[in-house]
Amino acid sequence: MHDTRPADAAPDGTSTAFGRLPAAGRLARRYFTRVPVSIAFAVLLLITAIVAGTISGHPSKATLDAWAAGVSTTIDQGHWWTPVTALFIPWDPFQLVAGVIASLTLLGVSERLMGSRRVVVAFLVTGALGVSIGVLLQWAGSLAGEWWALGTSLDLTLDPLTGITGALLTASAYAGVFWRRRIRVVSFAFILVFVLYDGDSSNVYRLNAAVLGLFLGALFTRDASTLRARRSSKAEARTLIATVVAVTAIGPVVGLVNPNGLTPFTLLALLFDQRAPVDSAKLADCASKAATTTDITEACRNAFIDASASGPGPFLLTFIPLALLLVAAWGLRRGRRFALWLAIAVNVVLVLMAYFSFDIVTSLQEAEAAGFAGWDFGELVVWAAAALLLPVGILVVLWRSRHLFTVRATDAAYVKFTLWTLLALVVLGTVYFVLGLVGLASYQPAASVPDLMVDTVKRFLPTQFVASVDPVVVPRDDIAYIPYQWVGVLFWIVFIGGCILLMRDTEKRNAATDHAKLRGLLHSGSGGSLSFMATWPGNTYWFTPEGDGAVAYRVINDVAITLADPISLPEHDEKTIDGFTAFCDENGWTPVFYSVHPRVMPIFEARGWQSMPVGEETILDPSRFELAGKPWQKVRQALNRGVKEGMTAVWTSWDELPFAFSSQINAISEAWVSEKSLPEMGFTLGGVEELRDRDVKLMLAVDTEERVQAVTSWMPSYRDGVPIGWTLDFMRRADGSMNGTMEFLIASAALHMKEDGATLLSLSGAPLATKPVAAGELPPEPTAMTRLLELLARTLEPAYGFSTLFRFKSKFNPRYETISMTYPDPLALPAIGLAIGRAYVPNVSPQEAVALVRTLAG
Repeated sequence: MHDTRPADAAPDGTSTAFGRLPAAGRLARRYFTRVPVSIAFAVLLLITAIVAGTISGHPSKATLDAWAAGVSTTIDQGHWWTPVTALFIPWDPFQLVAGVIASLTLLGVSERLMGSRRVVVAFLVTGALGVSIGVLLQWAGSLAGEWWALGTSLDLTLDPLTGITGALLTASAYAGVFWRRRIRVVSFAFILVFVLYDGDSSNVYRLNAAVLGLFLGALFTRDASTLRARRSSKAEARTLIATVVAVTAIGPVVGLVNPNGLTPFTLLALLFDQRAPVDSAKLADCASKAATTTDITEACRNAFIDASASGPGPFLLTFIPLALLLVAAWGLRRGRRFALWLAIAVNVVLVLMAYFSFDIVTSLQEAEAAGFAGWDFGELVVWAAAALLLPVGILVVLWRSRHLFTVRATDAAYVKFTLWTLLALVVLGTVYFVLGLVGLASYQPAASVPDLMVDTVKRFLPTQFVASVDPVVVPRDDIAYIPYQWVGVLFWIVFIGGCILLMRDTEKRNAATDHAKLRGLLHSGSGGSLSFMATWPGNTYWFTPEGDGAVAYRVINDVAITLADPISLPEHDEKTIDGFTAFCDENGWTPVFYSVHPRVMPIFEARGWQSMPVGEETILDPSRFELAGKPWQKVRQALNRGVKEGMTAVWTSWDELPFAFSSQINAISEAWVSEKSLPEMGFTLGGVEELRDRDVKLMLAVDTEERVQAVTSWMPSYRDGVPIGWTLDFMRRADGSMNGTMEFLIASAALHMKEDGATLLSLSGAPLATKPVAAGELPPEPTAMTRLLELLARTLEPAYGFSTLFRFKSKFNPRYETISMTYPDPLALPAIGLAIGRAYVPNVSPQEAVALVRTLAG
């Protein structure tokens, strides 16, 4: 990393921008001096735990009667103060540790966001009201006969986490859009998991406090918009969906930890519970009876089922669906199409398992026949349906969001995955079947070869799904019992490993071969100032047979749209263009070269291609960059103001960023996206993912508090493997940043490039812009095409501000170079226009389409 102001550079030339970052000790000290209430509360918890005796165990009856909240104390005994006192005493040593950690972290973050006085008010209001509302619900529900209320009406609660949760959700209103969304989604995800799968009173109180915190935060900030869902980027949407899928995998485990939980979703957790422990004496008695008769009683059959489901192998197989959901969540976070179908398949299986395992229809019919009526029957319906509704709900979310998951593996990777999976299945199945034949006499009850064939299939399926499916046979000898336990587990290990490798393949499908070849061409000096965009996801590469030229393209509706100039040295441009054109002709595609520079236009003109300008690239020569004179006054003022306010321009890369800075950049980007109801554009416009490239440089504006105020990214242009130019791509600034921050950053970047000897600085293209007419020149005669482009520019201006962007770049007194689109068939222009529109905005939701139309209509 480099501080671009030479006067501030360290003697050894290293960065001083991050040298100013405090050491870990000073950073921690500074943090704790800003959260006095949180520290005091952590100390208070320790004191109350000592006084109440919960530092070494559970509270005594006297402590519970005096200070704990619940129906019996708060309402029956009239202890009105208990909703408050319950917030200050931990239940046991475990909750003491959790409370202290949460105080120093979650409550500390809340205090940093909204101040000490507000955090005290938020803690007390949300905590006390959350507990009070929960107690009232239990009291009213128990009078009405509601099952959960009846089962928890005797619960007593001591829980500091209730107030901490409420304070955190209140403080989220003060956070930026990115962190506000993260805090709320993650908090509610975990709270709901425990509410739905555990059902303990304290979990419901925390949910109440969290909901109250949302409204209290809006009241504190006097901004009701904090309650509205903001638009998120595609990457953030994938993260949130992946979180939801992962939480559904964790939920059943929570339910199993507390098998006595009173919630509808406890039924779903029971799918992953093991059967009763095996009664060895009963099993031996049934085995001796089975040796003499084929008429097996129902009790003996159940004993054999319990035996077949016991042991580490069946236990691990039980959780295979949950493991697959976690793997799918990992892939969904990365936009993998395979992860989408994996998550859908697992949830379909969960729906079928819930339906058939609980035989819901029959259970409801039996309940109705047994006299269940009114409230009881209605609640039974809800509880039974909940086991189905959760996976069905996840299926709906996944299906409606499928456009977010477009990254596919190569065909070769799918073939390899399929072959390895089938090979593992065949080999392990054969091993079990052969060893089962060897030990066939040891099976109880007696097994035939057809029985063994069916049981071989059962070894690879989750235990809870097939344990009771006939035939139920269990081997006694180790020669068959060991594979009986483990072949299924080994197969799923291979399958899960294959899934991970398949989803990782999409990350490196171009990186290992084509991507490396493409970067080699770029490093040799091939291509133009915009050619580095070819490395972005979504592009496919075509290479000349000699490997000295390449074209990055994407096919949409049989239109092959290239990105920027052909990536070749000038002497190979003609060969590369002709080769790619022939390649498109063989595949029945219409080739379109998009954002190409004047140097290659004569090649297309000689072949009779049509062309139209699509923008103006603004270019500077860093070696001649000066800030003297009136034309540079605005830029000079912005640079001087930034220096005066202690702003530091830091030249770095994503890999060199500390976590605090990378998270701030993510937050700035998410805030920018959330403010726009319009579709997020791509293709020639990069996002945060493109910043992570190891060759891309970042220029950050960092203030005296080590806060990132703005960020720009710069794509390299090479000659002989050395960067000799940089092209601007990503520009985002934080809300409330200094006016002129972007001018400060770009000017600082230009000065840095001048010092490094760069020969090119491109501010990238301004779409649909027209360069100003030079003094003494006459404007060109308007044509039908130029009139169309002017109309399109005026129409899109309210939505995307292309003209505003062009005027901003003109502050830097650049020279202009027209970038064009060229195509062989003018009759294909409507199809080309639609394809380019889809390239920029591949997935437009109905809401985004309506917002775009409204914006364009003014």
